[in-house]
Amino acid sequence: MKPYVVCHMMGPLDGQLLVEQWTPSTGQPYDALIAEYDRVHEQFGADAWISGRAVGAEFADGKPHSPIPIPSVERPVHVARSGADEYAVLIDPHGKLHWTGPKTYGAATIVLLGRDVPDAHLAELSSDGISYVTAESDKIDLVHALETLNTKFGIKRLILEGGAHTNAEFLEAGLVDEISLLLFPAICGRTSSQTIFRTRPDGLADRLRLSMISSEVRQAGVMHLRYKVDYACKNKGG
Repeated sequence: MKPYVVCHMMGPLDGQLLVEQWTPSTGQPYDALIAEYDRVHEQFGADAWISGRAVGAEFADGKPHSPIPIPSVERPVHVARSGADEYAVLIDPHGKLHWTGPKTYGAATIVLLGRDVPDAHLAELSSDGISYVTAESDKIDLVHALETLNTKFGIKRLILEGGAHTNAEFLEAGLVDEISLLLFPAICGRTSSQTIFRTRPDGLADRLRLSMISSEVRQAGVMHLRYKVDYACKNKGG
Protein backbone atom coordinates (compact mmCIF):
# COMPACT_ATOMS: atom_id res chain seq x y z
CA MET A 1 0.00 0.00 0.00
CA LYS A 2 1.35 3.42 -0.91
CA PRO A 3 0.75 6.71 0.92
CA TYR A 4 -1.82 9.20 -0.33
CA VAL A 5 0.26 11.72 -2.30
CA VAL A 6 -0.54 15.43 -2.56
CA CYS A 7 1.62 17.44 -4.97
CA HIS A 8 1.68 20.83 -3.23
CA MET A 9 3.20 23.73 -5.16
CA MET A 10 2.99 27.48 -5.60
CA GLY A 11 3.25 29.58 -8.73
CA PRO A 12 2.23 32.67 -10.70
CA LEU A 13 -0.34 32.74 -13.53
CA ASP A 14 2.17 31.36 -16.05
CA GLY A 15 3.15 28.43 -13.82
CA GLN A 16 6.83 29.25 -13.36
CA LEU A 17 8.64 27.30 -10.66
CA LEU A 18 11.38 29.50 -9.19
CA VAL A 19 9.69 31.72 -6.63
CA GLU A 20 12.36 34.39 -6.44
CA GLN A 21 11.91 35.11 -10.17
CA TRP A 22 8.26 36.15 -9.85
CA THR A 23 8.08 37.47 -6.27
CA PRO A 24 8.41 41.16 -7.33
CA SER A 25 5.26 40.88 -9.43
CA THR A 26 3.18 40.12 -6.31
CA GLY A 27 4.16 43.24 -4.40
CA GLN A 28 4.69 40.96 -1.38
CA PRO A 29 7.94 40.01 0.38
CA TYR A 30 9.42 36.63 -0.49
CA ASP A 31 9.08 35.46 3.13
CA ALA A 32 5.38 36.30 3.15
CA LEU A 33 4.76 34.10 0.10
CA ILE A 34 6.64 31.18 1.63
CA ALA A 35 4.77 31.62 4.93
CA GLU A 36 1.42 31.35 3.13
CA TYR A 37 2.62 28.22 1.35
CA ASP A 38 3.79 26.70 4.65
CA ARG A 39 0.42 27.42 6.31
CA VAL A 40 -1.37 25.36 3.67
CA HIS A 41 1.29 22.65 3.93
CA GLU A 42 0.58 22.30 7.66
CA GLN A 43 -3.18 22.12 7.07
CA PHE A 44 -2.75 18.85 5.17
CA GLY A 45 -1.50 17.14 8.33
CA ALA A 46 0.84 14.87 6.36
CA ASP A 47 3.25 12.35 7.89
CA ALA A 48 6.04 13.35 5.49
CA TRP A 49 7.11 15.50 2.57
CA ILE A 50 9.27 14.42 -0.36
CA SER A 51 11.46 16.29 -2.84
CA GLY A 52 14.09 15.58 -5.47
CA ARG A 53 17.85 16.00 -5.32
CA ALA A 54 17.90 19.65 -6.44
CA VAL A 55 15.56 20.67 -3.61
CA GLY A 56 17.43 18.42 -1.19
CA ALA A 57 20.66 20.25 -2.02
CA GLU A 58 19.12 23.38 -0.47
CA PHE A 59 19.02 21.61 2.91
CA ALA A 60 22.02 19.26 2.78
CA ASP A 61 24.87 21.51 3.87
CA GLY A 62 27.33 18.87 5.03
CA LYS A 63 30.50 17.45 3.47
CA PRO A 64 31.54 13.79 2.97
CA HIS A 65 32.45 12.29 6.35
CA SER A 66 32.23 8.50 6.11
CA PRO A 67 33.31 6.55 9.21
CA ILE A 68 36.75 4.92 9.02
CA PRO A 69 36.91 1.97 8.96
CA ILE A 70 33.60 1.50 7.14
CA PRO A 71 31.30 -0.75 9.20
CA SER A 72 28.86 -3.24 7.69
CA VAL A 73 25.69 -1.52 6.46
CA GLU A 74 22.07 -2.53 5.99
CA ARG A 75 20.49 -2.90 2.56
CA PRO A 76 17.95 -2.17 1.21
CA VAL A 77 16.43 -0.39 4.24
CA HIS A 78 17.91 1.22 7.33
CA VAL A 79 15.44 2.61 9.87
CA ALA A 80 17.25 5.13 12.04
CA ARG A 81 14.04 6.42 13.56
CA SER A 82 10.53 5.03 13.50
CA GLY A 83 7.37 6.78 14.64
CA ALA A 84 8.60 10.32 13.98
CA ASP A 85 5.97 13.07 13.97
CA GLU A 86 7.17 14.13 10.50
CA TYR A 87 9.65 12.82 7.93
CA ALA A 88 11.57 14.63 5.22
CA VAL A 89 12.17 12.28 2.29
CA LEU A 90 14.87 13.28 -0.22
CA ILE A 91 15.54 11.48 -3.48
CA ASP A 92 19.30 11.23 -4.08
CA PRO A 93 20.01 8.50 -6.67
CA HIS A 94 23.79 8.85 -6.68
CA GLY A 95 24.42 9.67 -3.01
CA LYS A 96 25.66 13.21 -3.63
CA LEU A 97 24.00 14.89 -0.63
CA HIS A 98 25.57 15.13 2.83
CA TRP A 99 24.03 16.22 6.12
CA THR A 100 25.25 17.48 9.45
CA GLY A 101 22.53 15.81 11.54
CA PRO A 102 19.47 13.56 11.48
CA LYS A 103 16.86 16.19 10.58
CA THR A 104 15.92 18.29 7.57
CA TYR A 105 13.90 21.43 8.26
CA GLY A 106 12.97 19.93 11.63
CA ALA A 107 11.79 16.57 10.25
CA ALA A 108 13.52 13.19 10.58
CA THR A 109 15.37 12.54 7.32
CA ILE A 110 14.92 9.56 5.00
CA VAL A 111 16.97 9.30 1.80
CA LEU A 112 15.95 7.30 -1.28
CA LEU A 113 19.10 6.08 -3.00
CA GLY A 114 20.16 4.20 -6.10
CA ARG A 115 21.35 0.60 -5.89
CA ASP A 116 25.00 1.43 -6.63
CA VAL A 117 25.54 4.01 -3.88
CA PRO A 118 28.69 2.79 -2.02
CA ASP A 119 28.67 1.39 1.49
CA ALA A 120 30.75 4.37 2.65
CA HIS A 121 27.86 6.72 1.95
CA LEU A 122 25.34 4.45 3.66
CA ALA A 123 27.63 4.27 6.70
CA GLU A 124 27.81 8.07 6.73
CA LEU A 125 24.03 8.38 6.71
CA SER A 126 23.65 5.76 9.41
CA SER A 127 26.23 7.49 11.63
CA ASP A 128 24.27 10.73 11.21
CA GLY A 129 21.07 9.04 12.41
CA ILE A 130 19.52 9.18 8.94
CA SER A 131 17.25 6.48 7.54
CA TYR A 132 17.61 5.32 3.95
CA VAL A 133 16.08 3.06 1.32
CA THR A 134 18.26 1.77 -1.52
CA ALA A 135 16.87 0.68 -4.88
CA GLU A 136 17.01 -2.97 -5.84
CA SER A 137 17.64 -2.23 -9.53
CA ASP A 138 19.62 0.35 -11.50
CA LYS A 139 16.82 2.93 -11.14
CA ILE A 140 14.75 4.01 -8.15
CA ASP A 141 11.33 2.36 -8.40
CA LEU A 142 9.07 5.08 -7.03
CA VAL A 143 6.12 2.72 -6.56
CA HIS A 144 8.21 0.31 -4.48
CA ALA A 145 9.87 3.18 -2.59
CA LEU A 146 6.51 4.62 -1.54
CA GLU A 147 5.27 1.21 -0.44
CA THR A 148 8.42 0.89 1.69
CA LEU A 149 7.80 4.30 3.25
CA ASN A 150 4.36 3.07 4.23
CA THR A 151 5.34 -0.35 5.59
CA LYS A 152 8.65 0.54 7.29
CA PHE A 153 7.93 4.08 8.51
CA GLY A 154 4.13 4.19 8.75
CA ILE A 155 3.81 7.07 6.27
CA LYS A 156 0.20 7.30 5.12
CA ARG A 157 -0.02 10.84 3.75
CA LEU A 158 2.86 12.34 1.77
CA ILE A 159 3.30 15.85 0.35
CA LEU A 160 5.28 16.01 -2.90
CA GLU A 161 7.13 19.32 -3.24
CA GLY A 162 9.21 19.10 -6.41
CA GLY A 163 11.21 20.10 -8.27
CA ALA A 164 9.77 20.09 -11.76
CA HIS A 165 11.26 16.77 -12.92
CA THR A 166 10.35 14.97 -9.69
CA ASN A 167 6.77 16.22 -9.87
CA ALA A 168 6.50 14.95 -13.45
CA GLU A 169 8.05 11.57 -12.61
CA PHE A 170 5.45 11.00 -9.89
CA LEU A 171 2.65 11.93 -12.28
CA GLU A 172 4.01 9.67 -15.01
CA ALA A 173 4.19 6.80 -12.50
CA GLY A 174 0.54 7.35 -11.52
CA LEU A 175 1.42 8.14 -7.92
CA VAL A 176 -0.10 11.61 -7.38
CA ASP A 177 -3.61 11.48 -5.90
CA GLU A 178 -4.16 15.21 -5.58
CA ILE A 179 -2.64 18.49 -6.77
CA SER A 180 -2.66 21.50 -4.45
CA LEU A 181 -1.66 24.78 -6.08
CA LEU A 182 -1.33 28.19 -4.51
CA LEU A 183 -1.87 30.53 -7.46
CA PHE A 184 -0.42 33.99 -6.82
CA PRO A 185 -1.50 37.17 -8.66
CA ALA A 186 1.80 37.43 -10.52
CA ILE A 187 3.41 36.80 -13.90
CA CYS A 188 7.02 35.67 -14.28
CA GLY A 189 7.30 35.92 -18.07
CA ARG A 190 10.76 34.33 -18.36
CA THR A 191 10.80 31.92 -21.29
CA SER A 192 13.78 30.02 -19.89
CA SER A 193 12.30 29.40 -16.43
CA GLN A 194 11.14 25.91 -15.41
CA THR A 195 7.46 25.30 -14.90
CA ILE A 196 5.99 23.34 -11.99
CA PHE A 197 5.92 20.13 -14.06
CA ARG A 198 8.61 19.28 -16.60
CA THR A 199 8.19 15.97 -18.38
CA ARG A 200 8.78 14.23 -21.70
CA PRO A 201 8.49 16.16 -25.01
CA ASP A 202 4.93 14.98 -25.71
CA GLY A 203 3.74 16.01 -22.26
CA LEU A 204 1.06 14.52 -20.03
CA ALA A 205 -2.14 15.64 -21.75
CA ASP A 206 -3.03 12.08 -22.75
CA ARG A 207 -2.13 10.54 -19.39
CA LEU A 208 -4.45 12.09 -16.84
CA ARG A 209 -7.51 14.22 -16.09
CA LEU A 210 -8.06 16.69 -13.24
CA SER A 211 -11.31 17.35 -11.40
CA MET A 212 -11.83 20.19 -8.93
CA ILE A 213 -11.95 19.35 -5.24
CA SER A 214 -12.11 22.91 -3.91
CA SER A 215 -11.06 26.50 -4.45
CA GLU A 216 -10.42 29.12 -1.80
CA VAL A 217 -9.46 32.78 -1.90
CA ARG A 218 -6.74 33.47 0.61
CA GLN A 219 -4.80 36.57 1.69
CA ALA A 220 -3.38 39.02 -0.87
CA GLY A 221 -5.48 37.63 -3.72
CA VAL A 222 -4.00 34.15 -3.55
CA MET A 223 -6.14 31.26 -4.84
CA HIS A 224 -5.74 27.81 -3.33
CA LEU A 225 -6.82 25.25 -5.92
CA ARG A 226 -7.16 21.53 -5.20
CA TYR A 227 -7.63 18.90 -7.90
CA LYS A 228 -8.16 15.14 -7.86
CA VAL A 229 -5.92 13.31 -10.36
CA ASP A 230 -7.53 10.61 -12.50
CA TYR A 231 -5.28 8.30 -14.55
CA ALA A 232 -8.14 6.52 -16.32
CA CYS A 233 -7.35 8.34 -19.58
CA LYS A 234 -4.87 6.15 -21.49
CA ASN A 235 -5.18 7.41 -25.04
CA LYS A 236 -5.38 10.81 -26.66
CA GLY A 237 -8.96 11.94 -26.89
CA GLY A 238 -9.97 9.24 -24.34
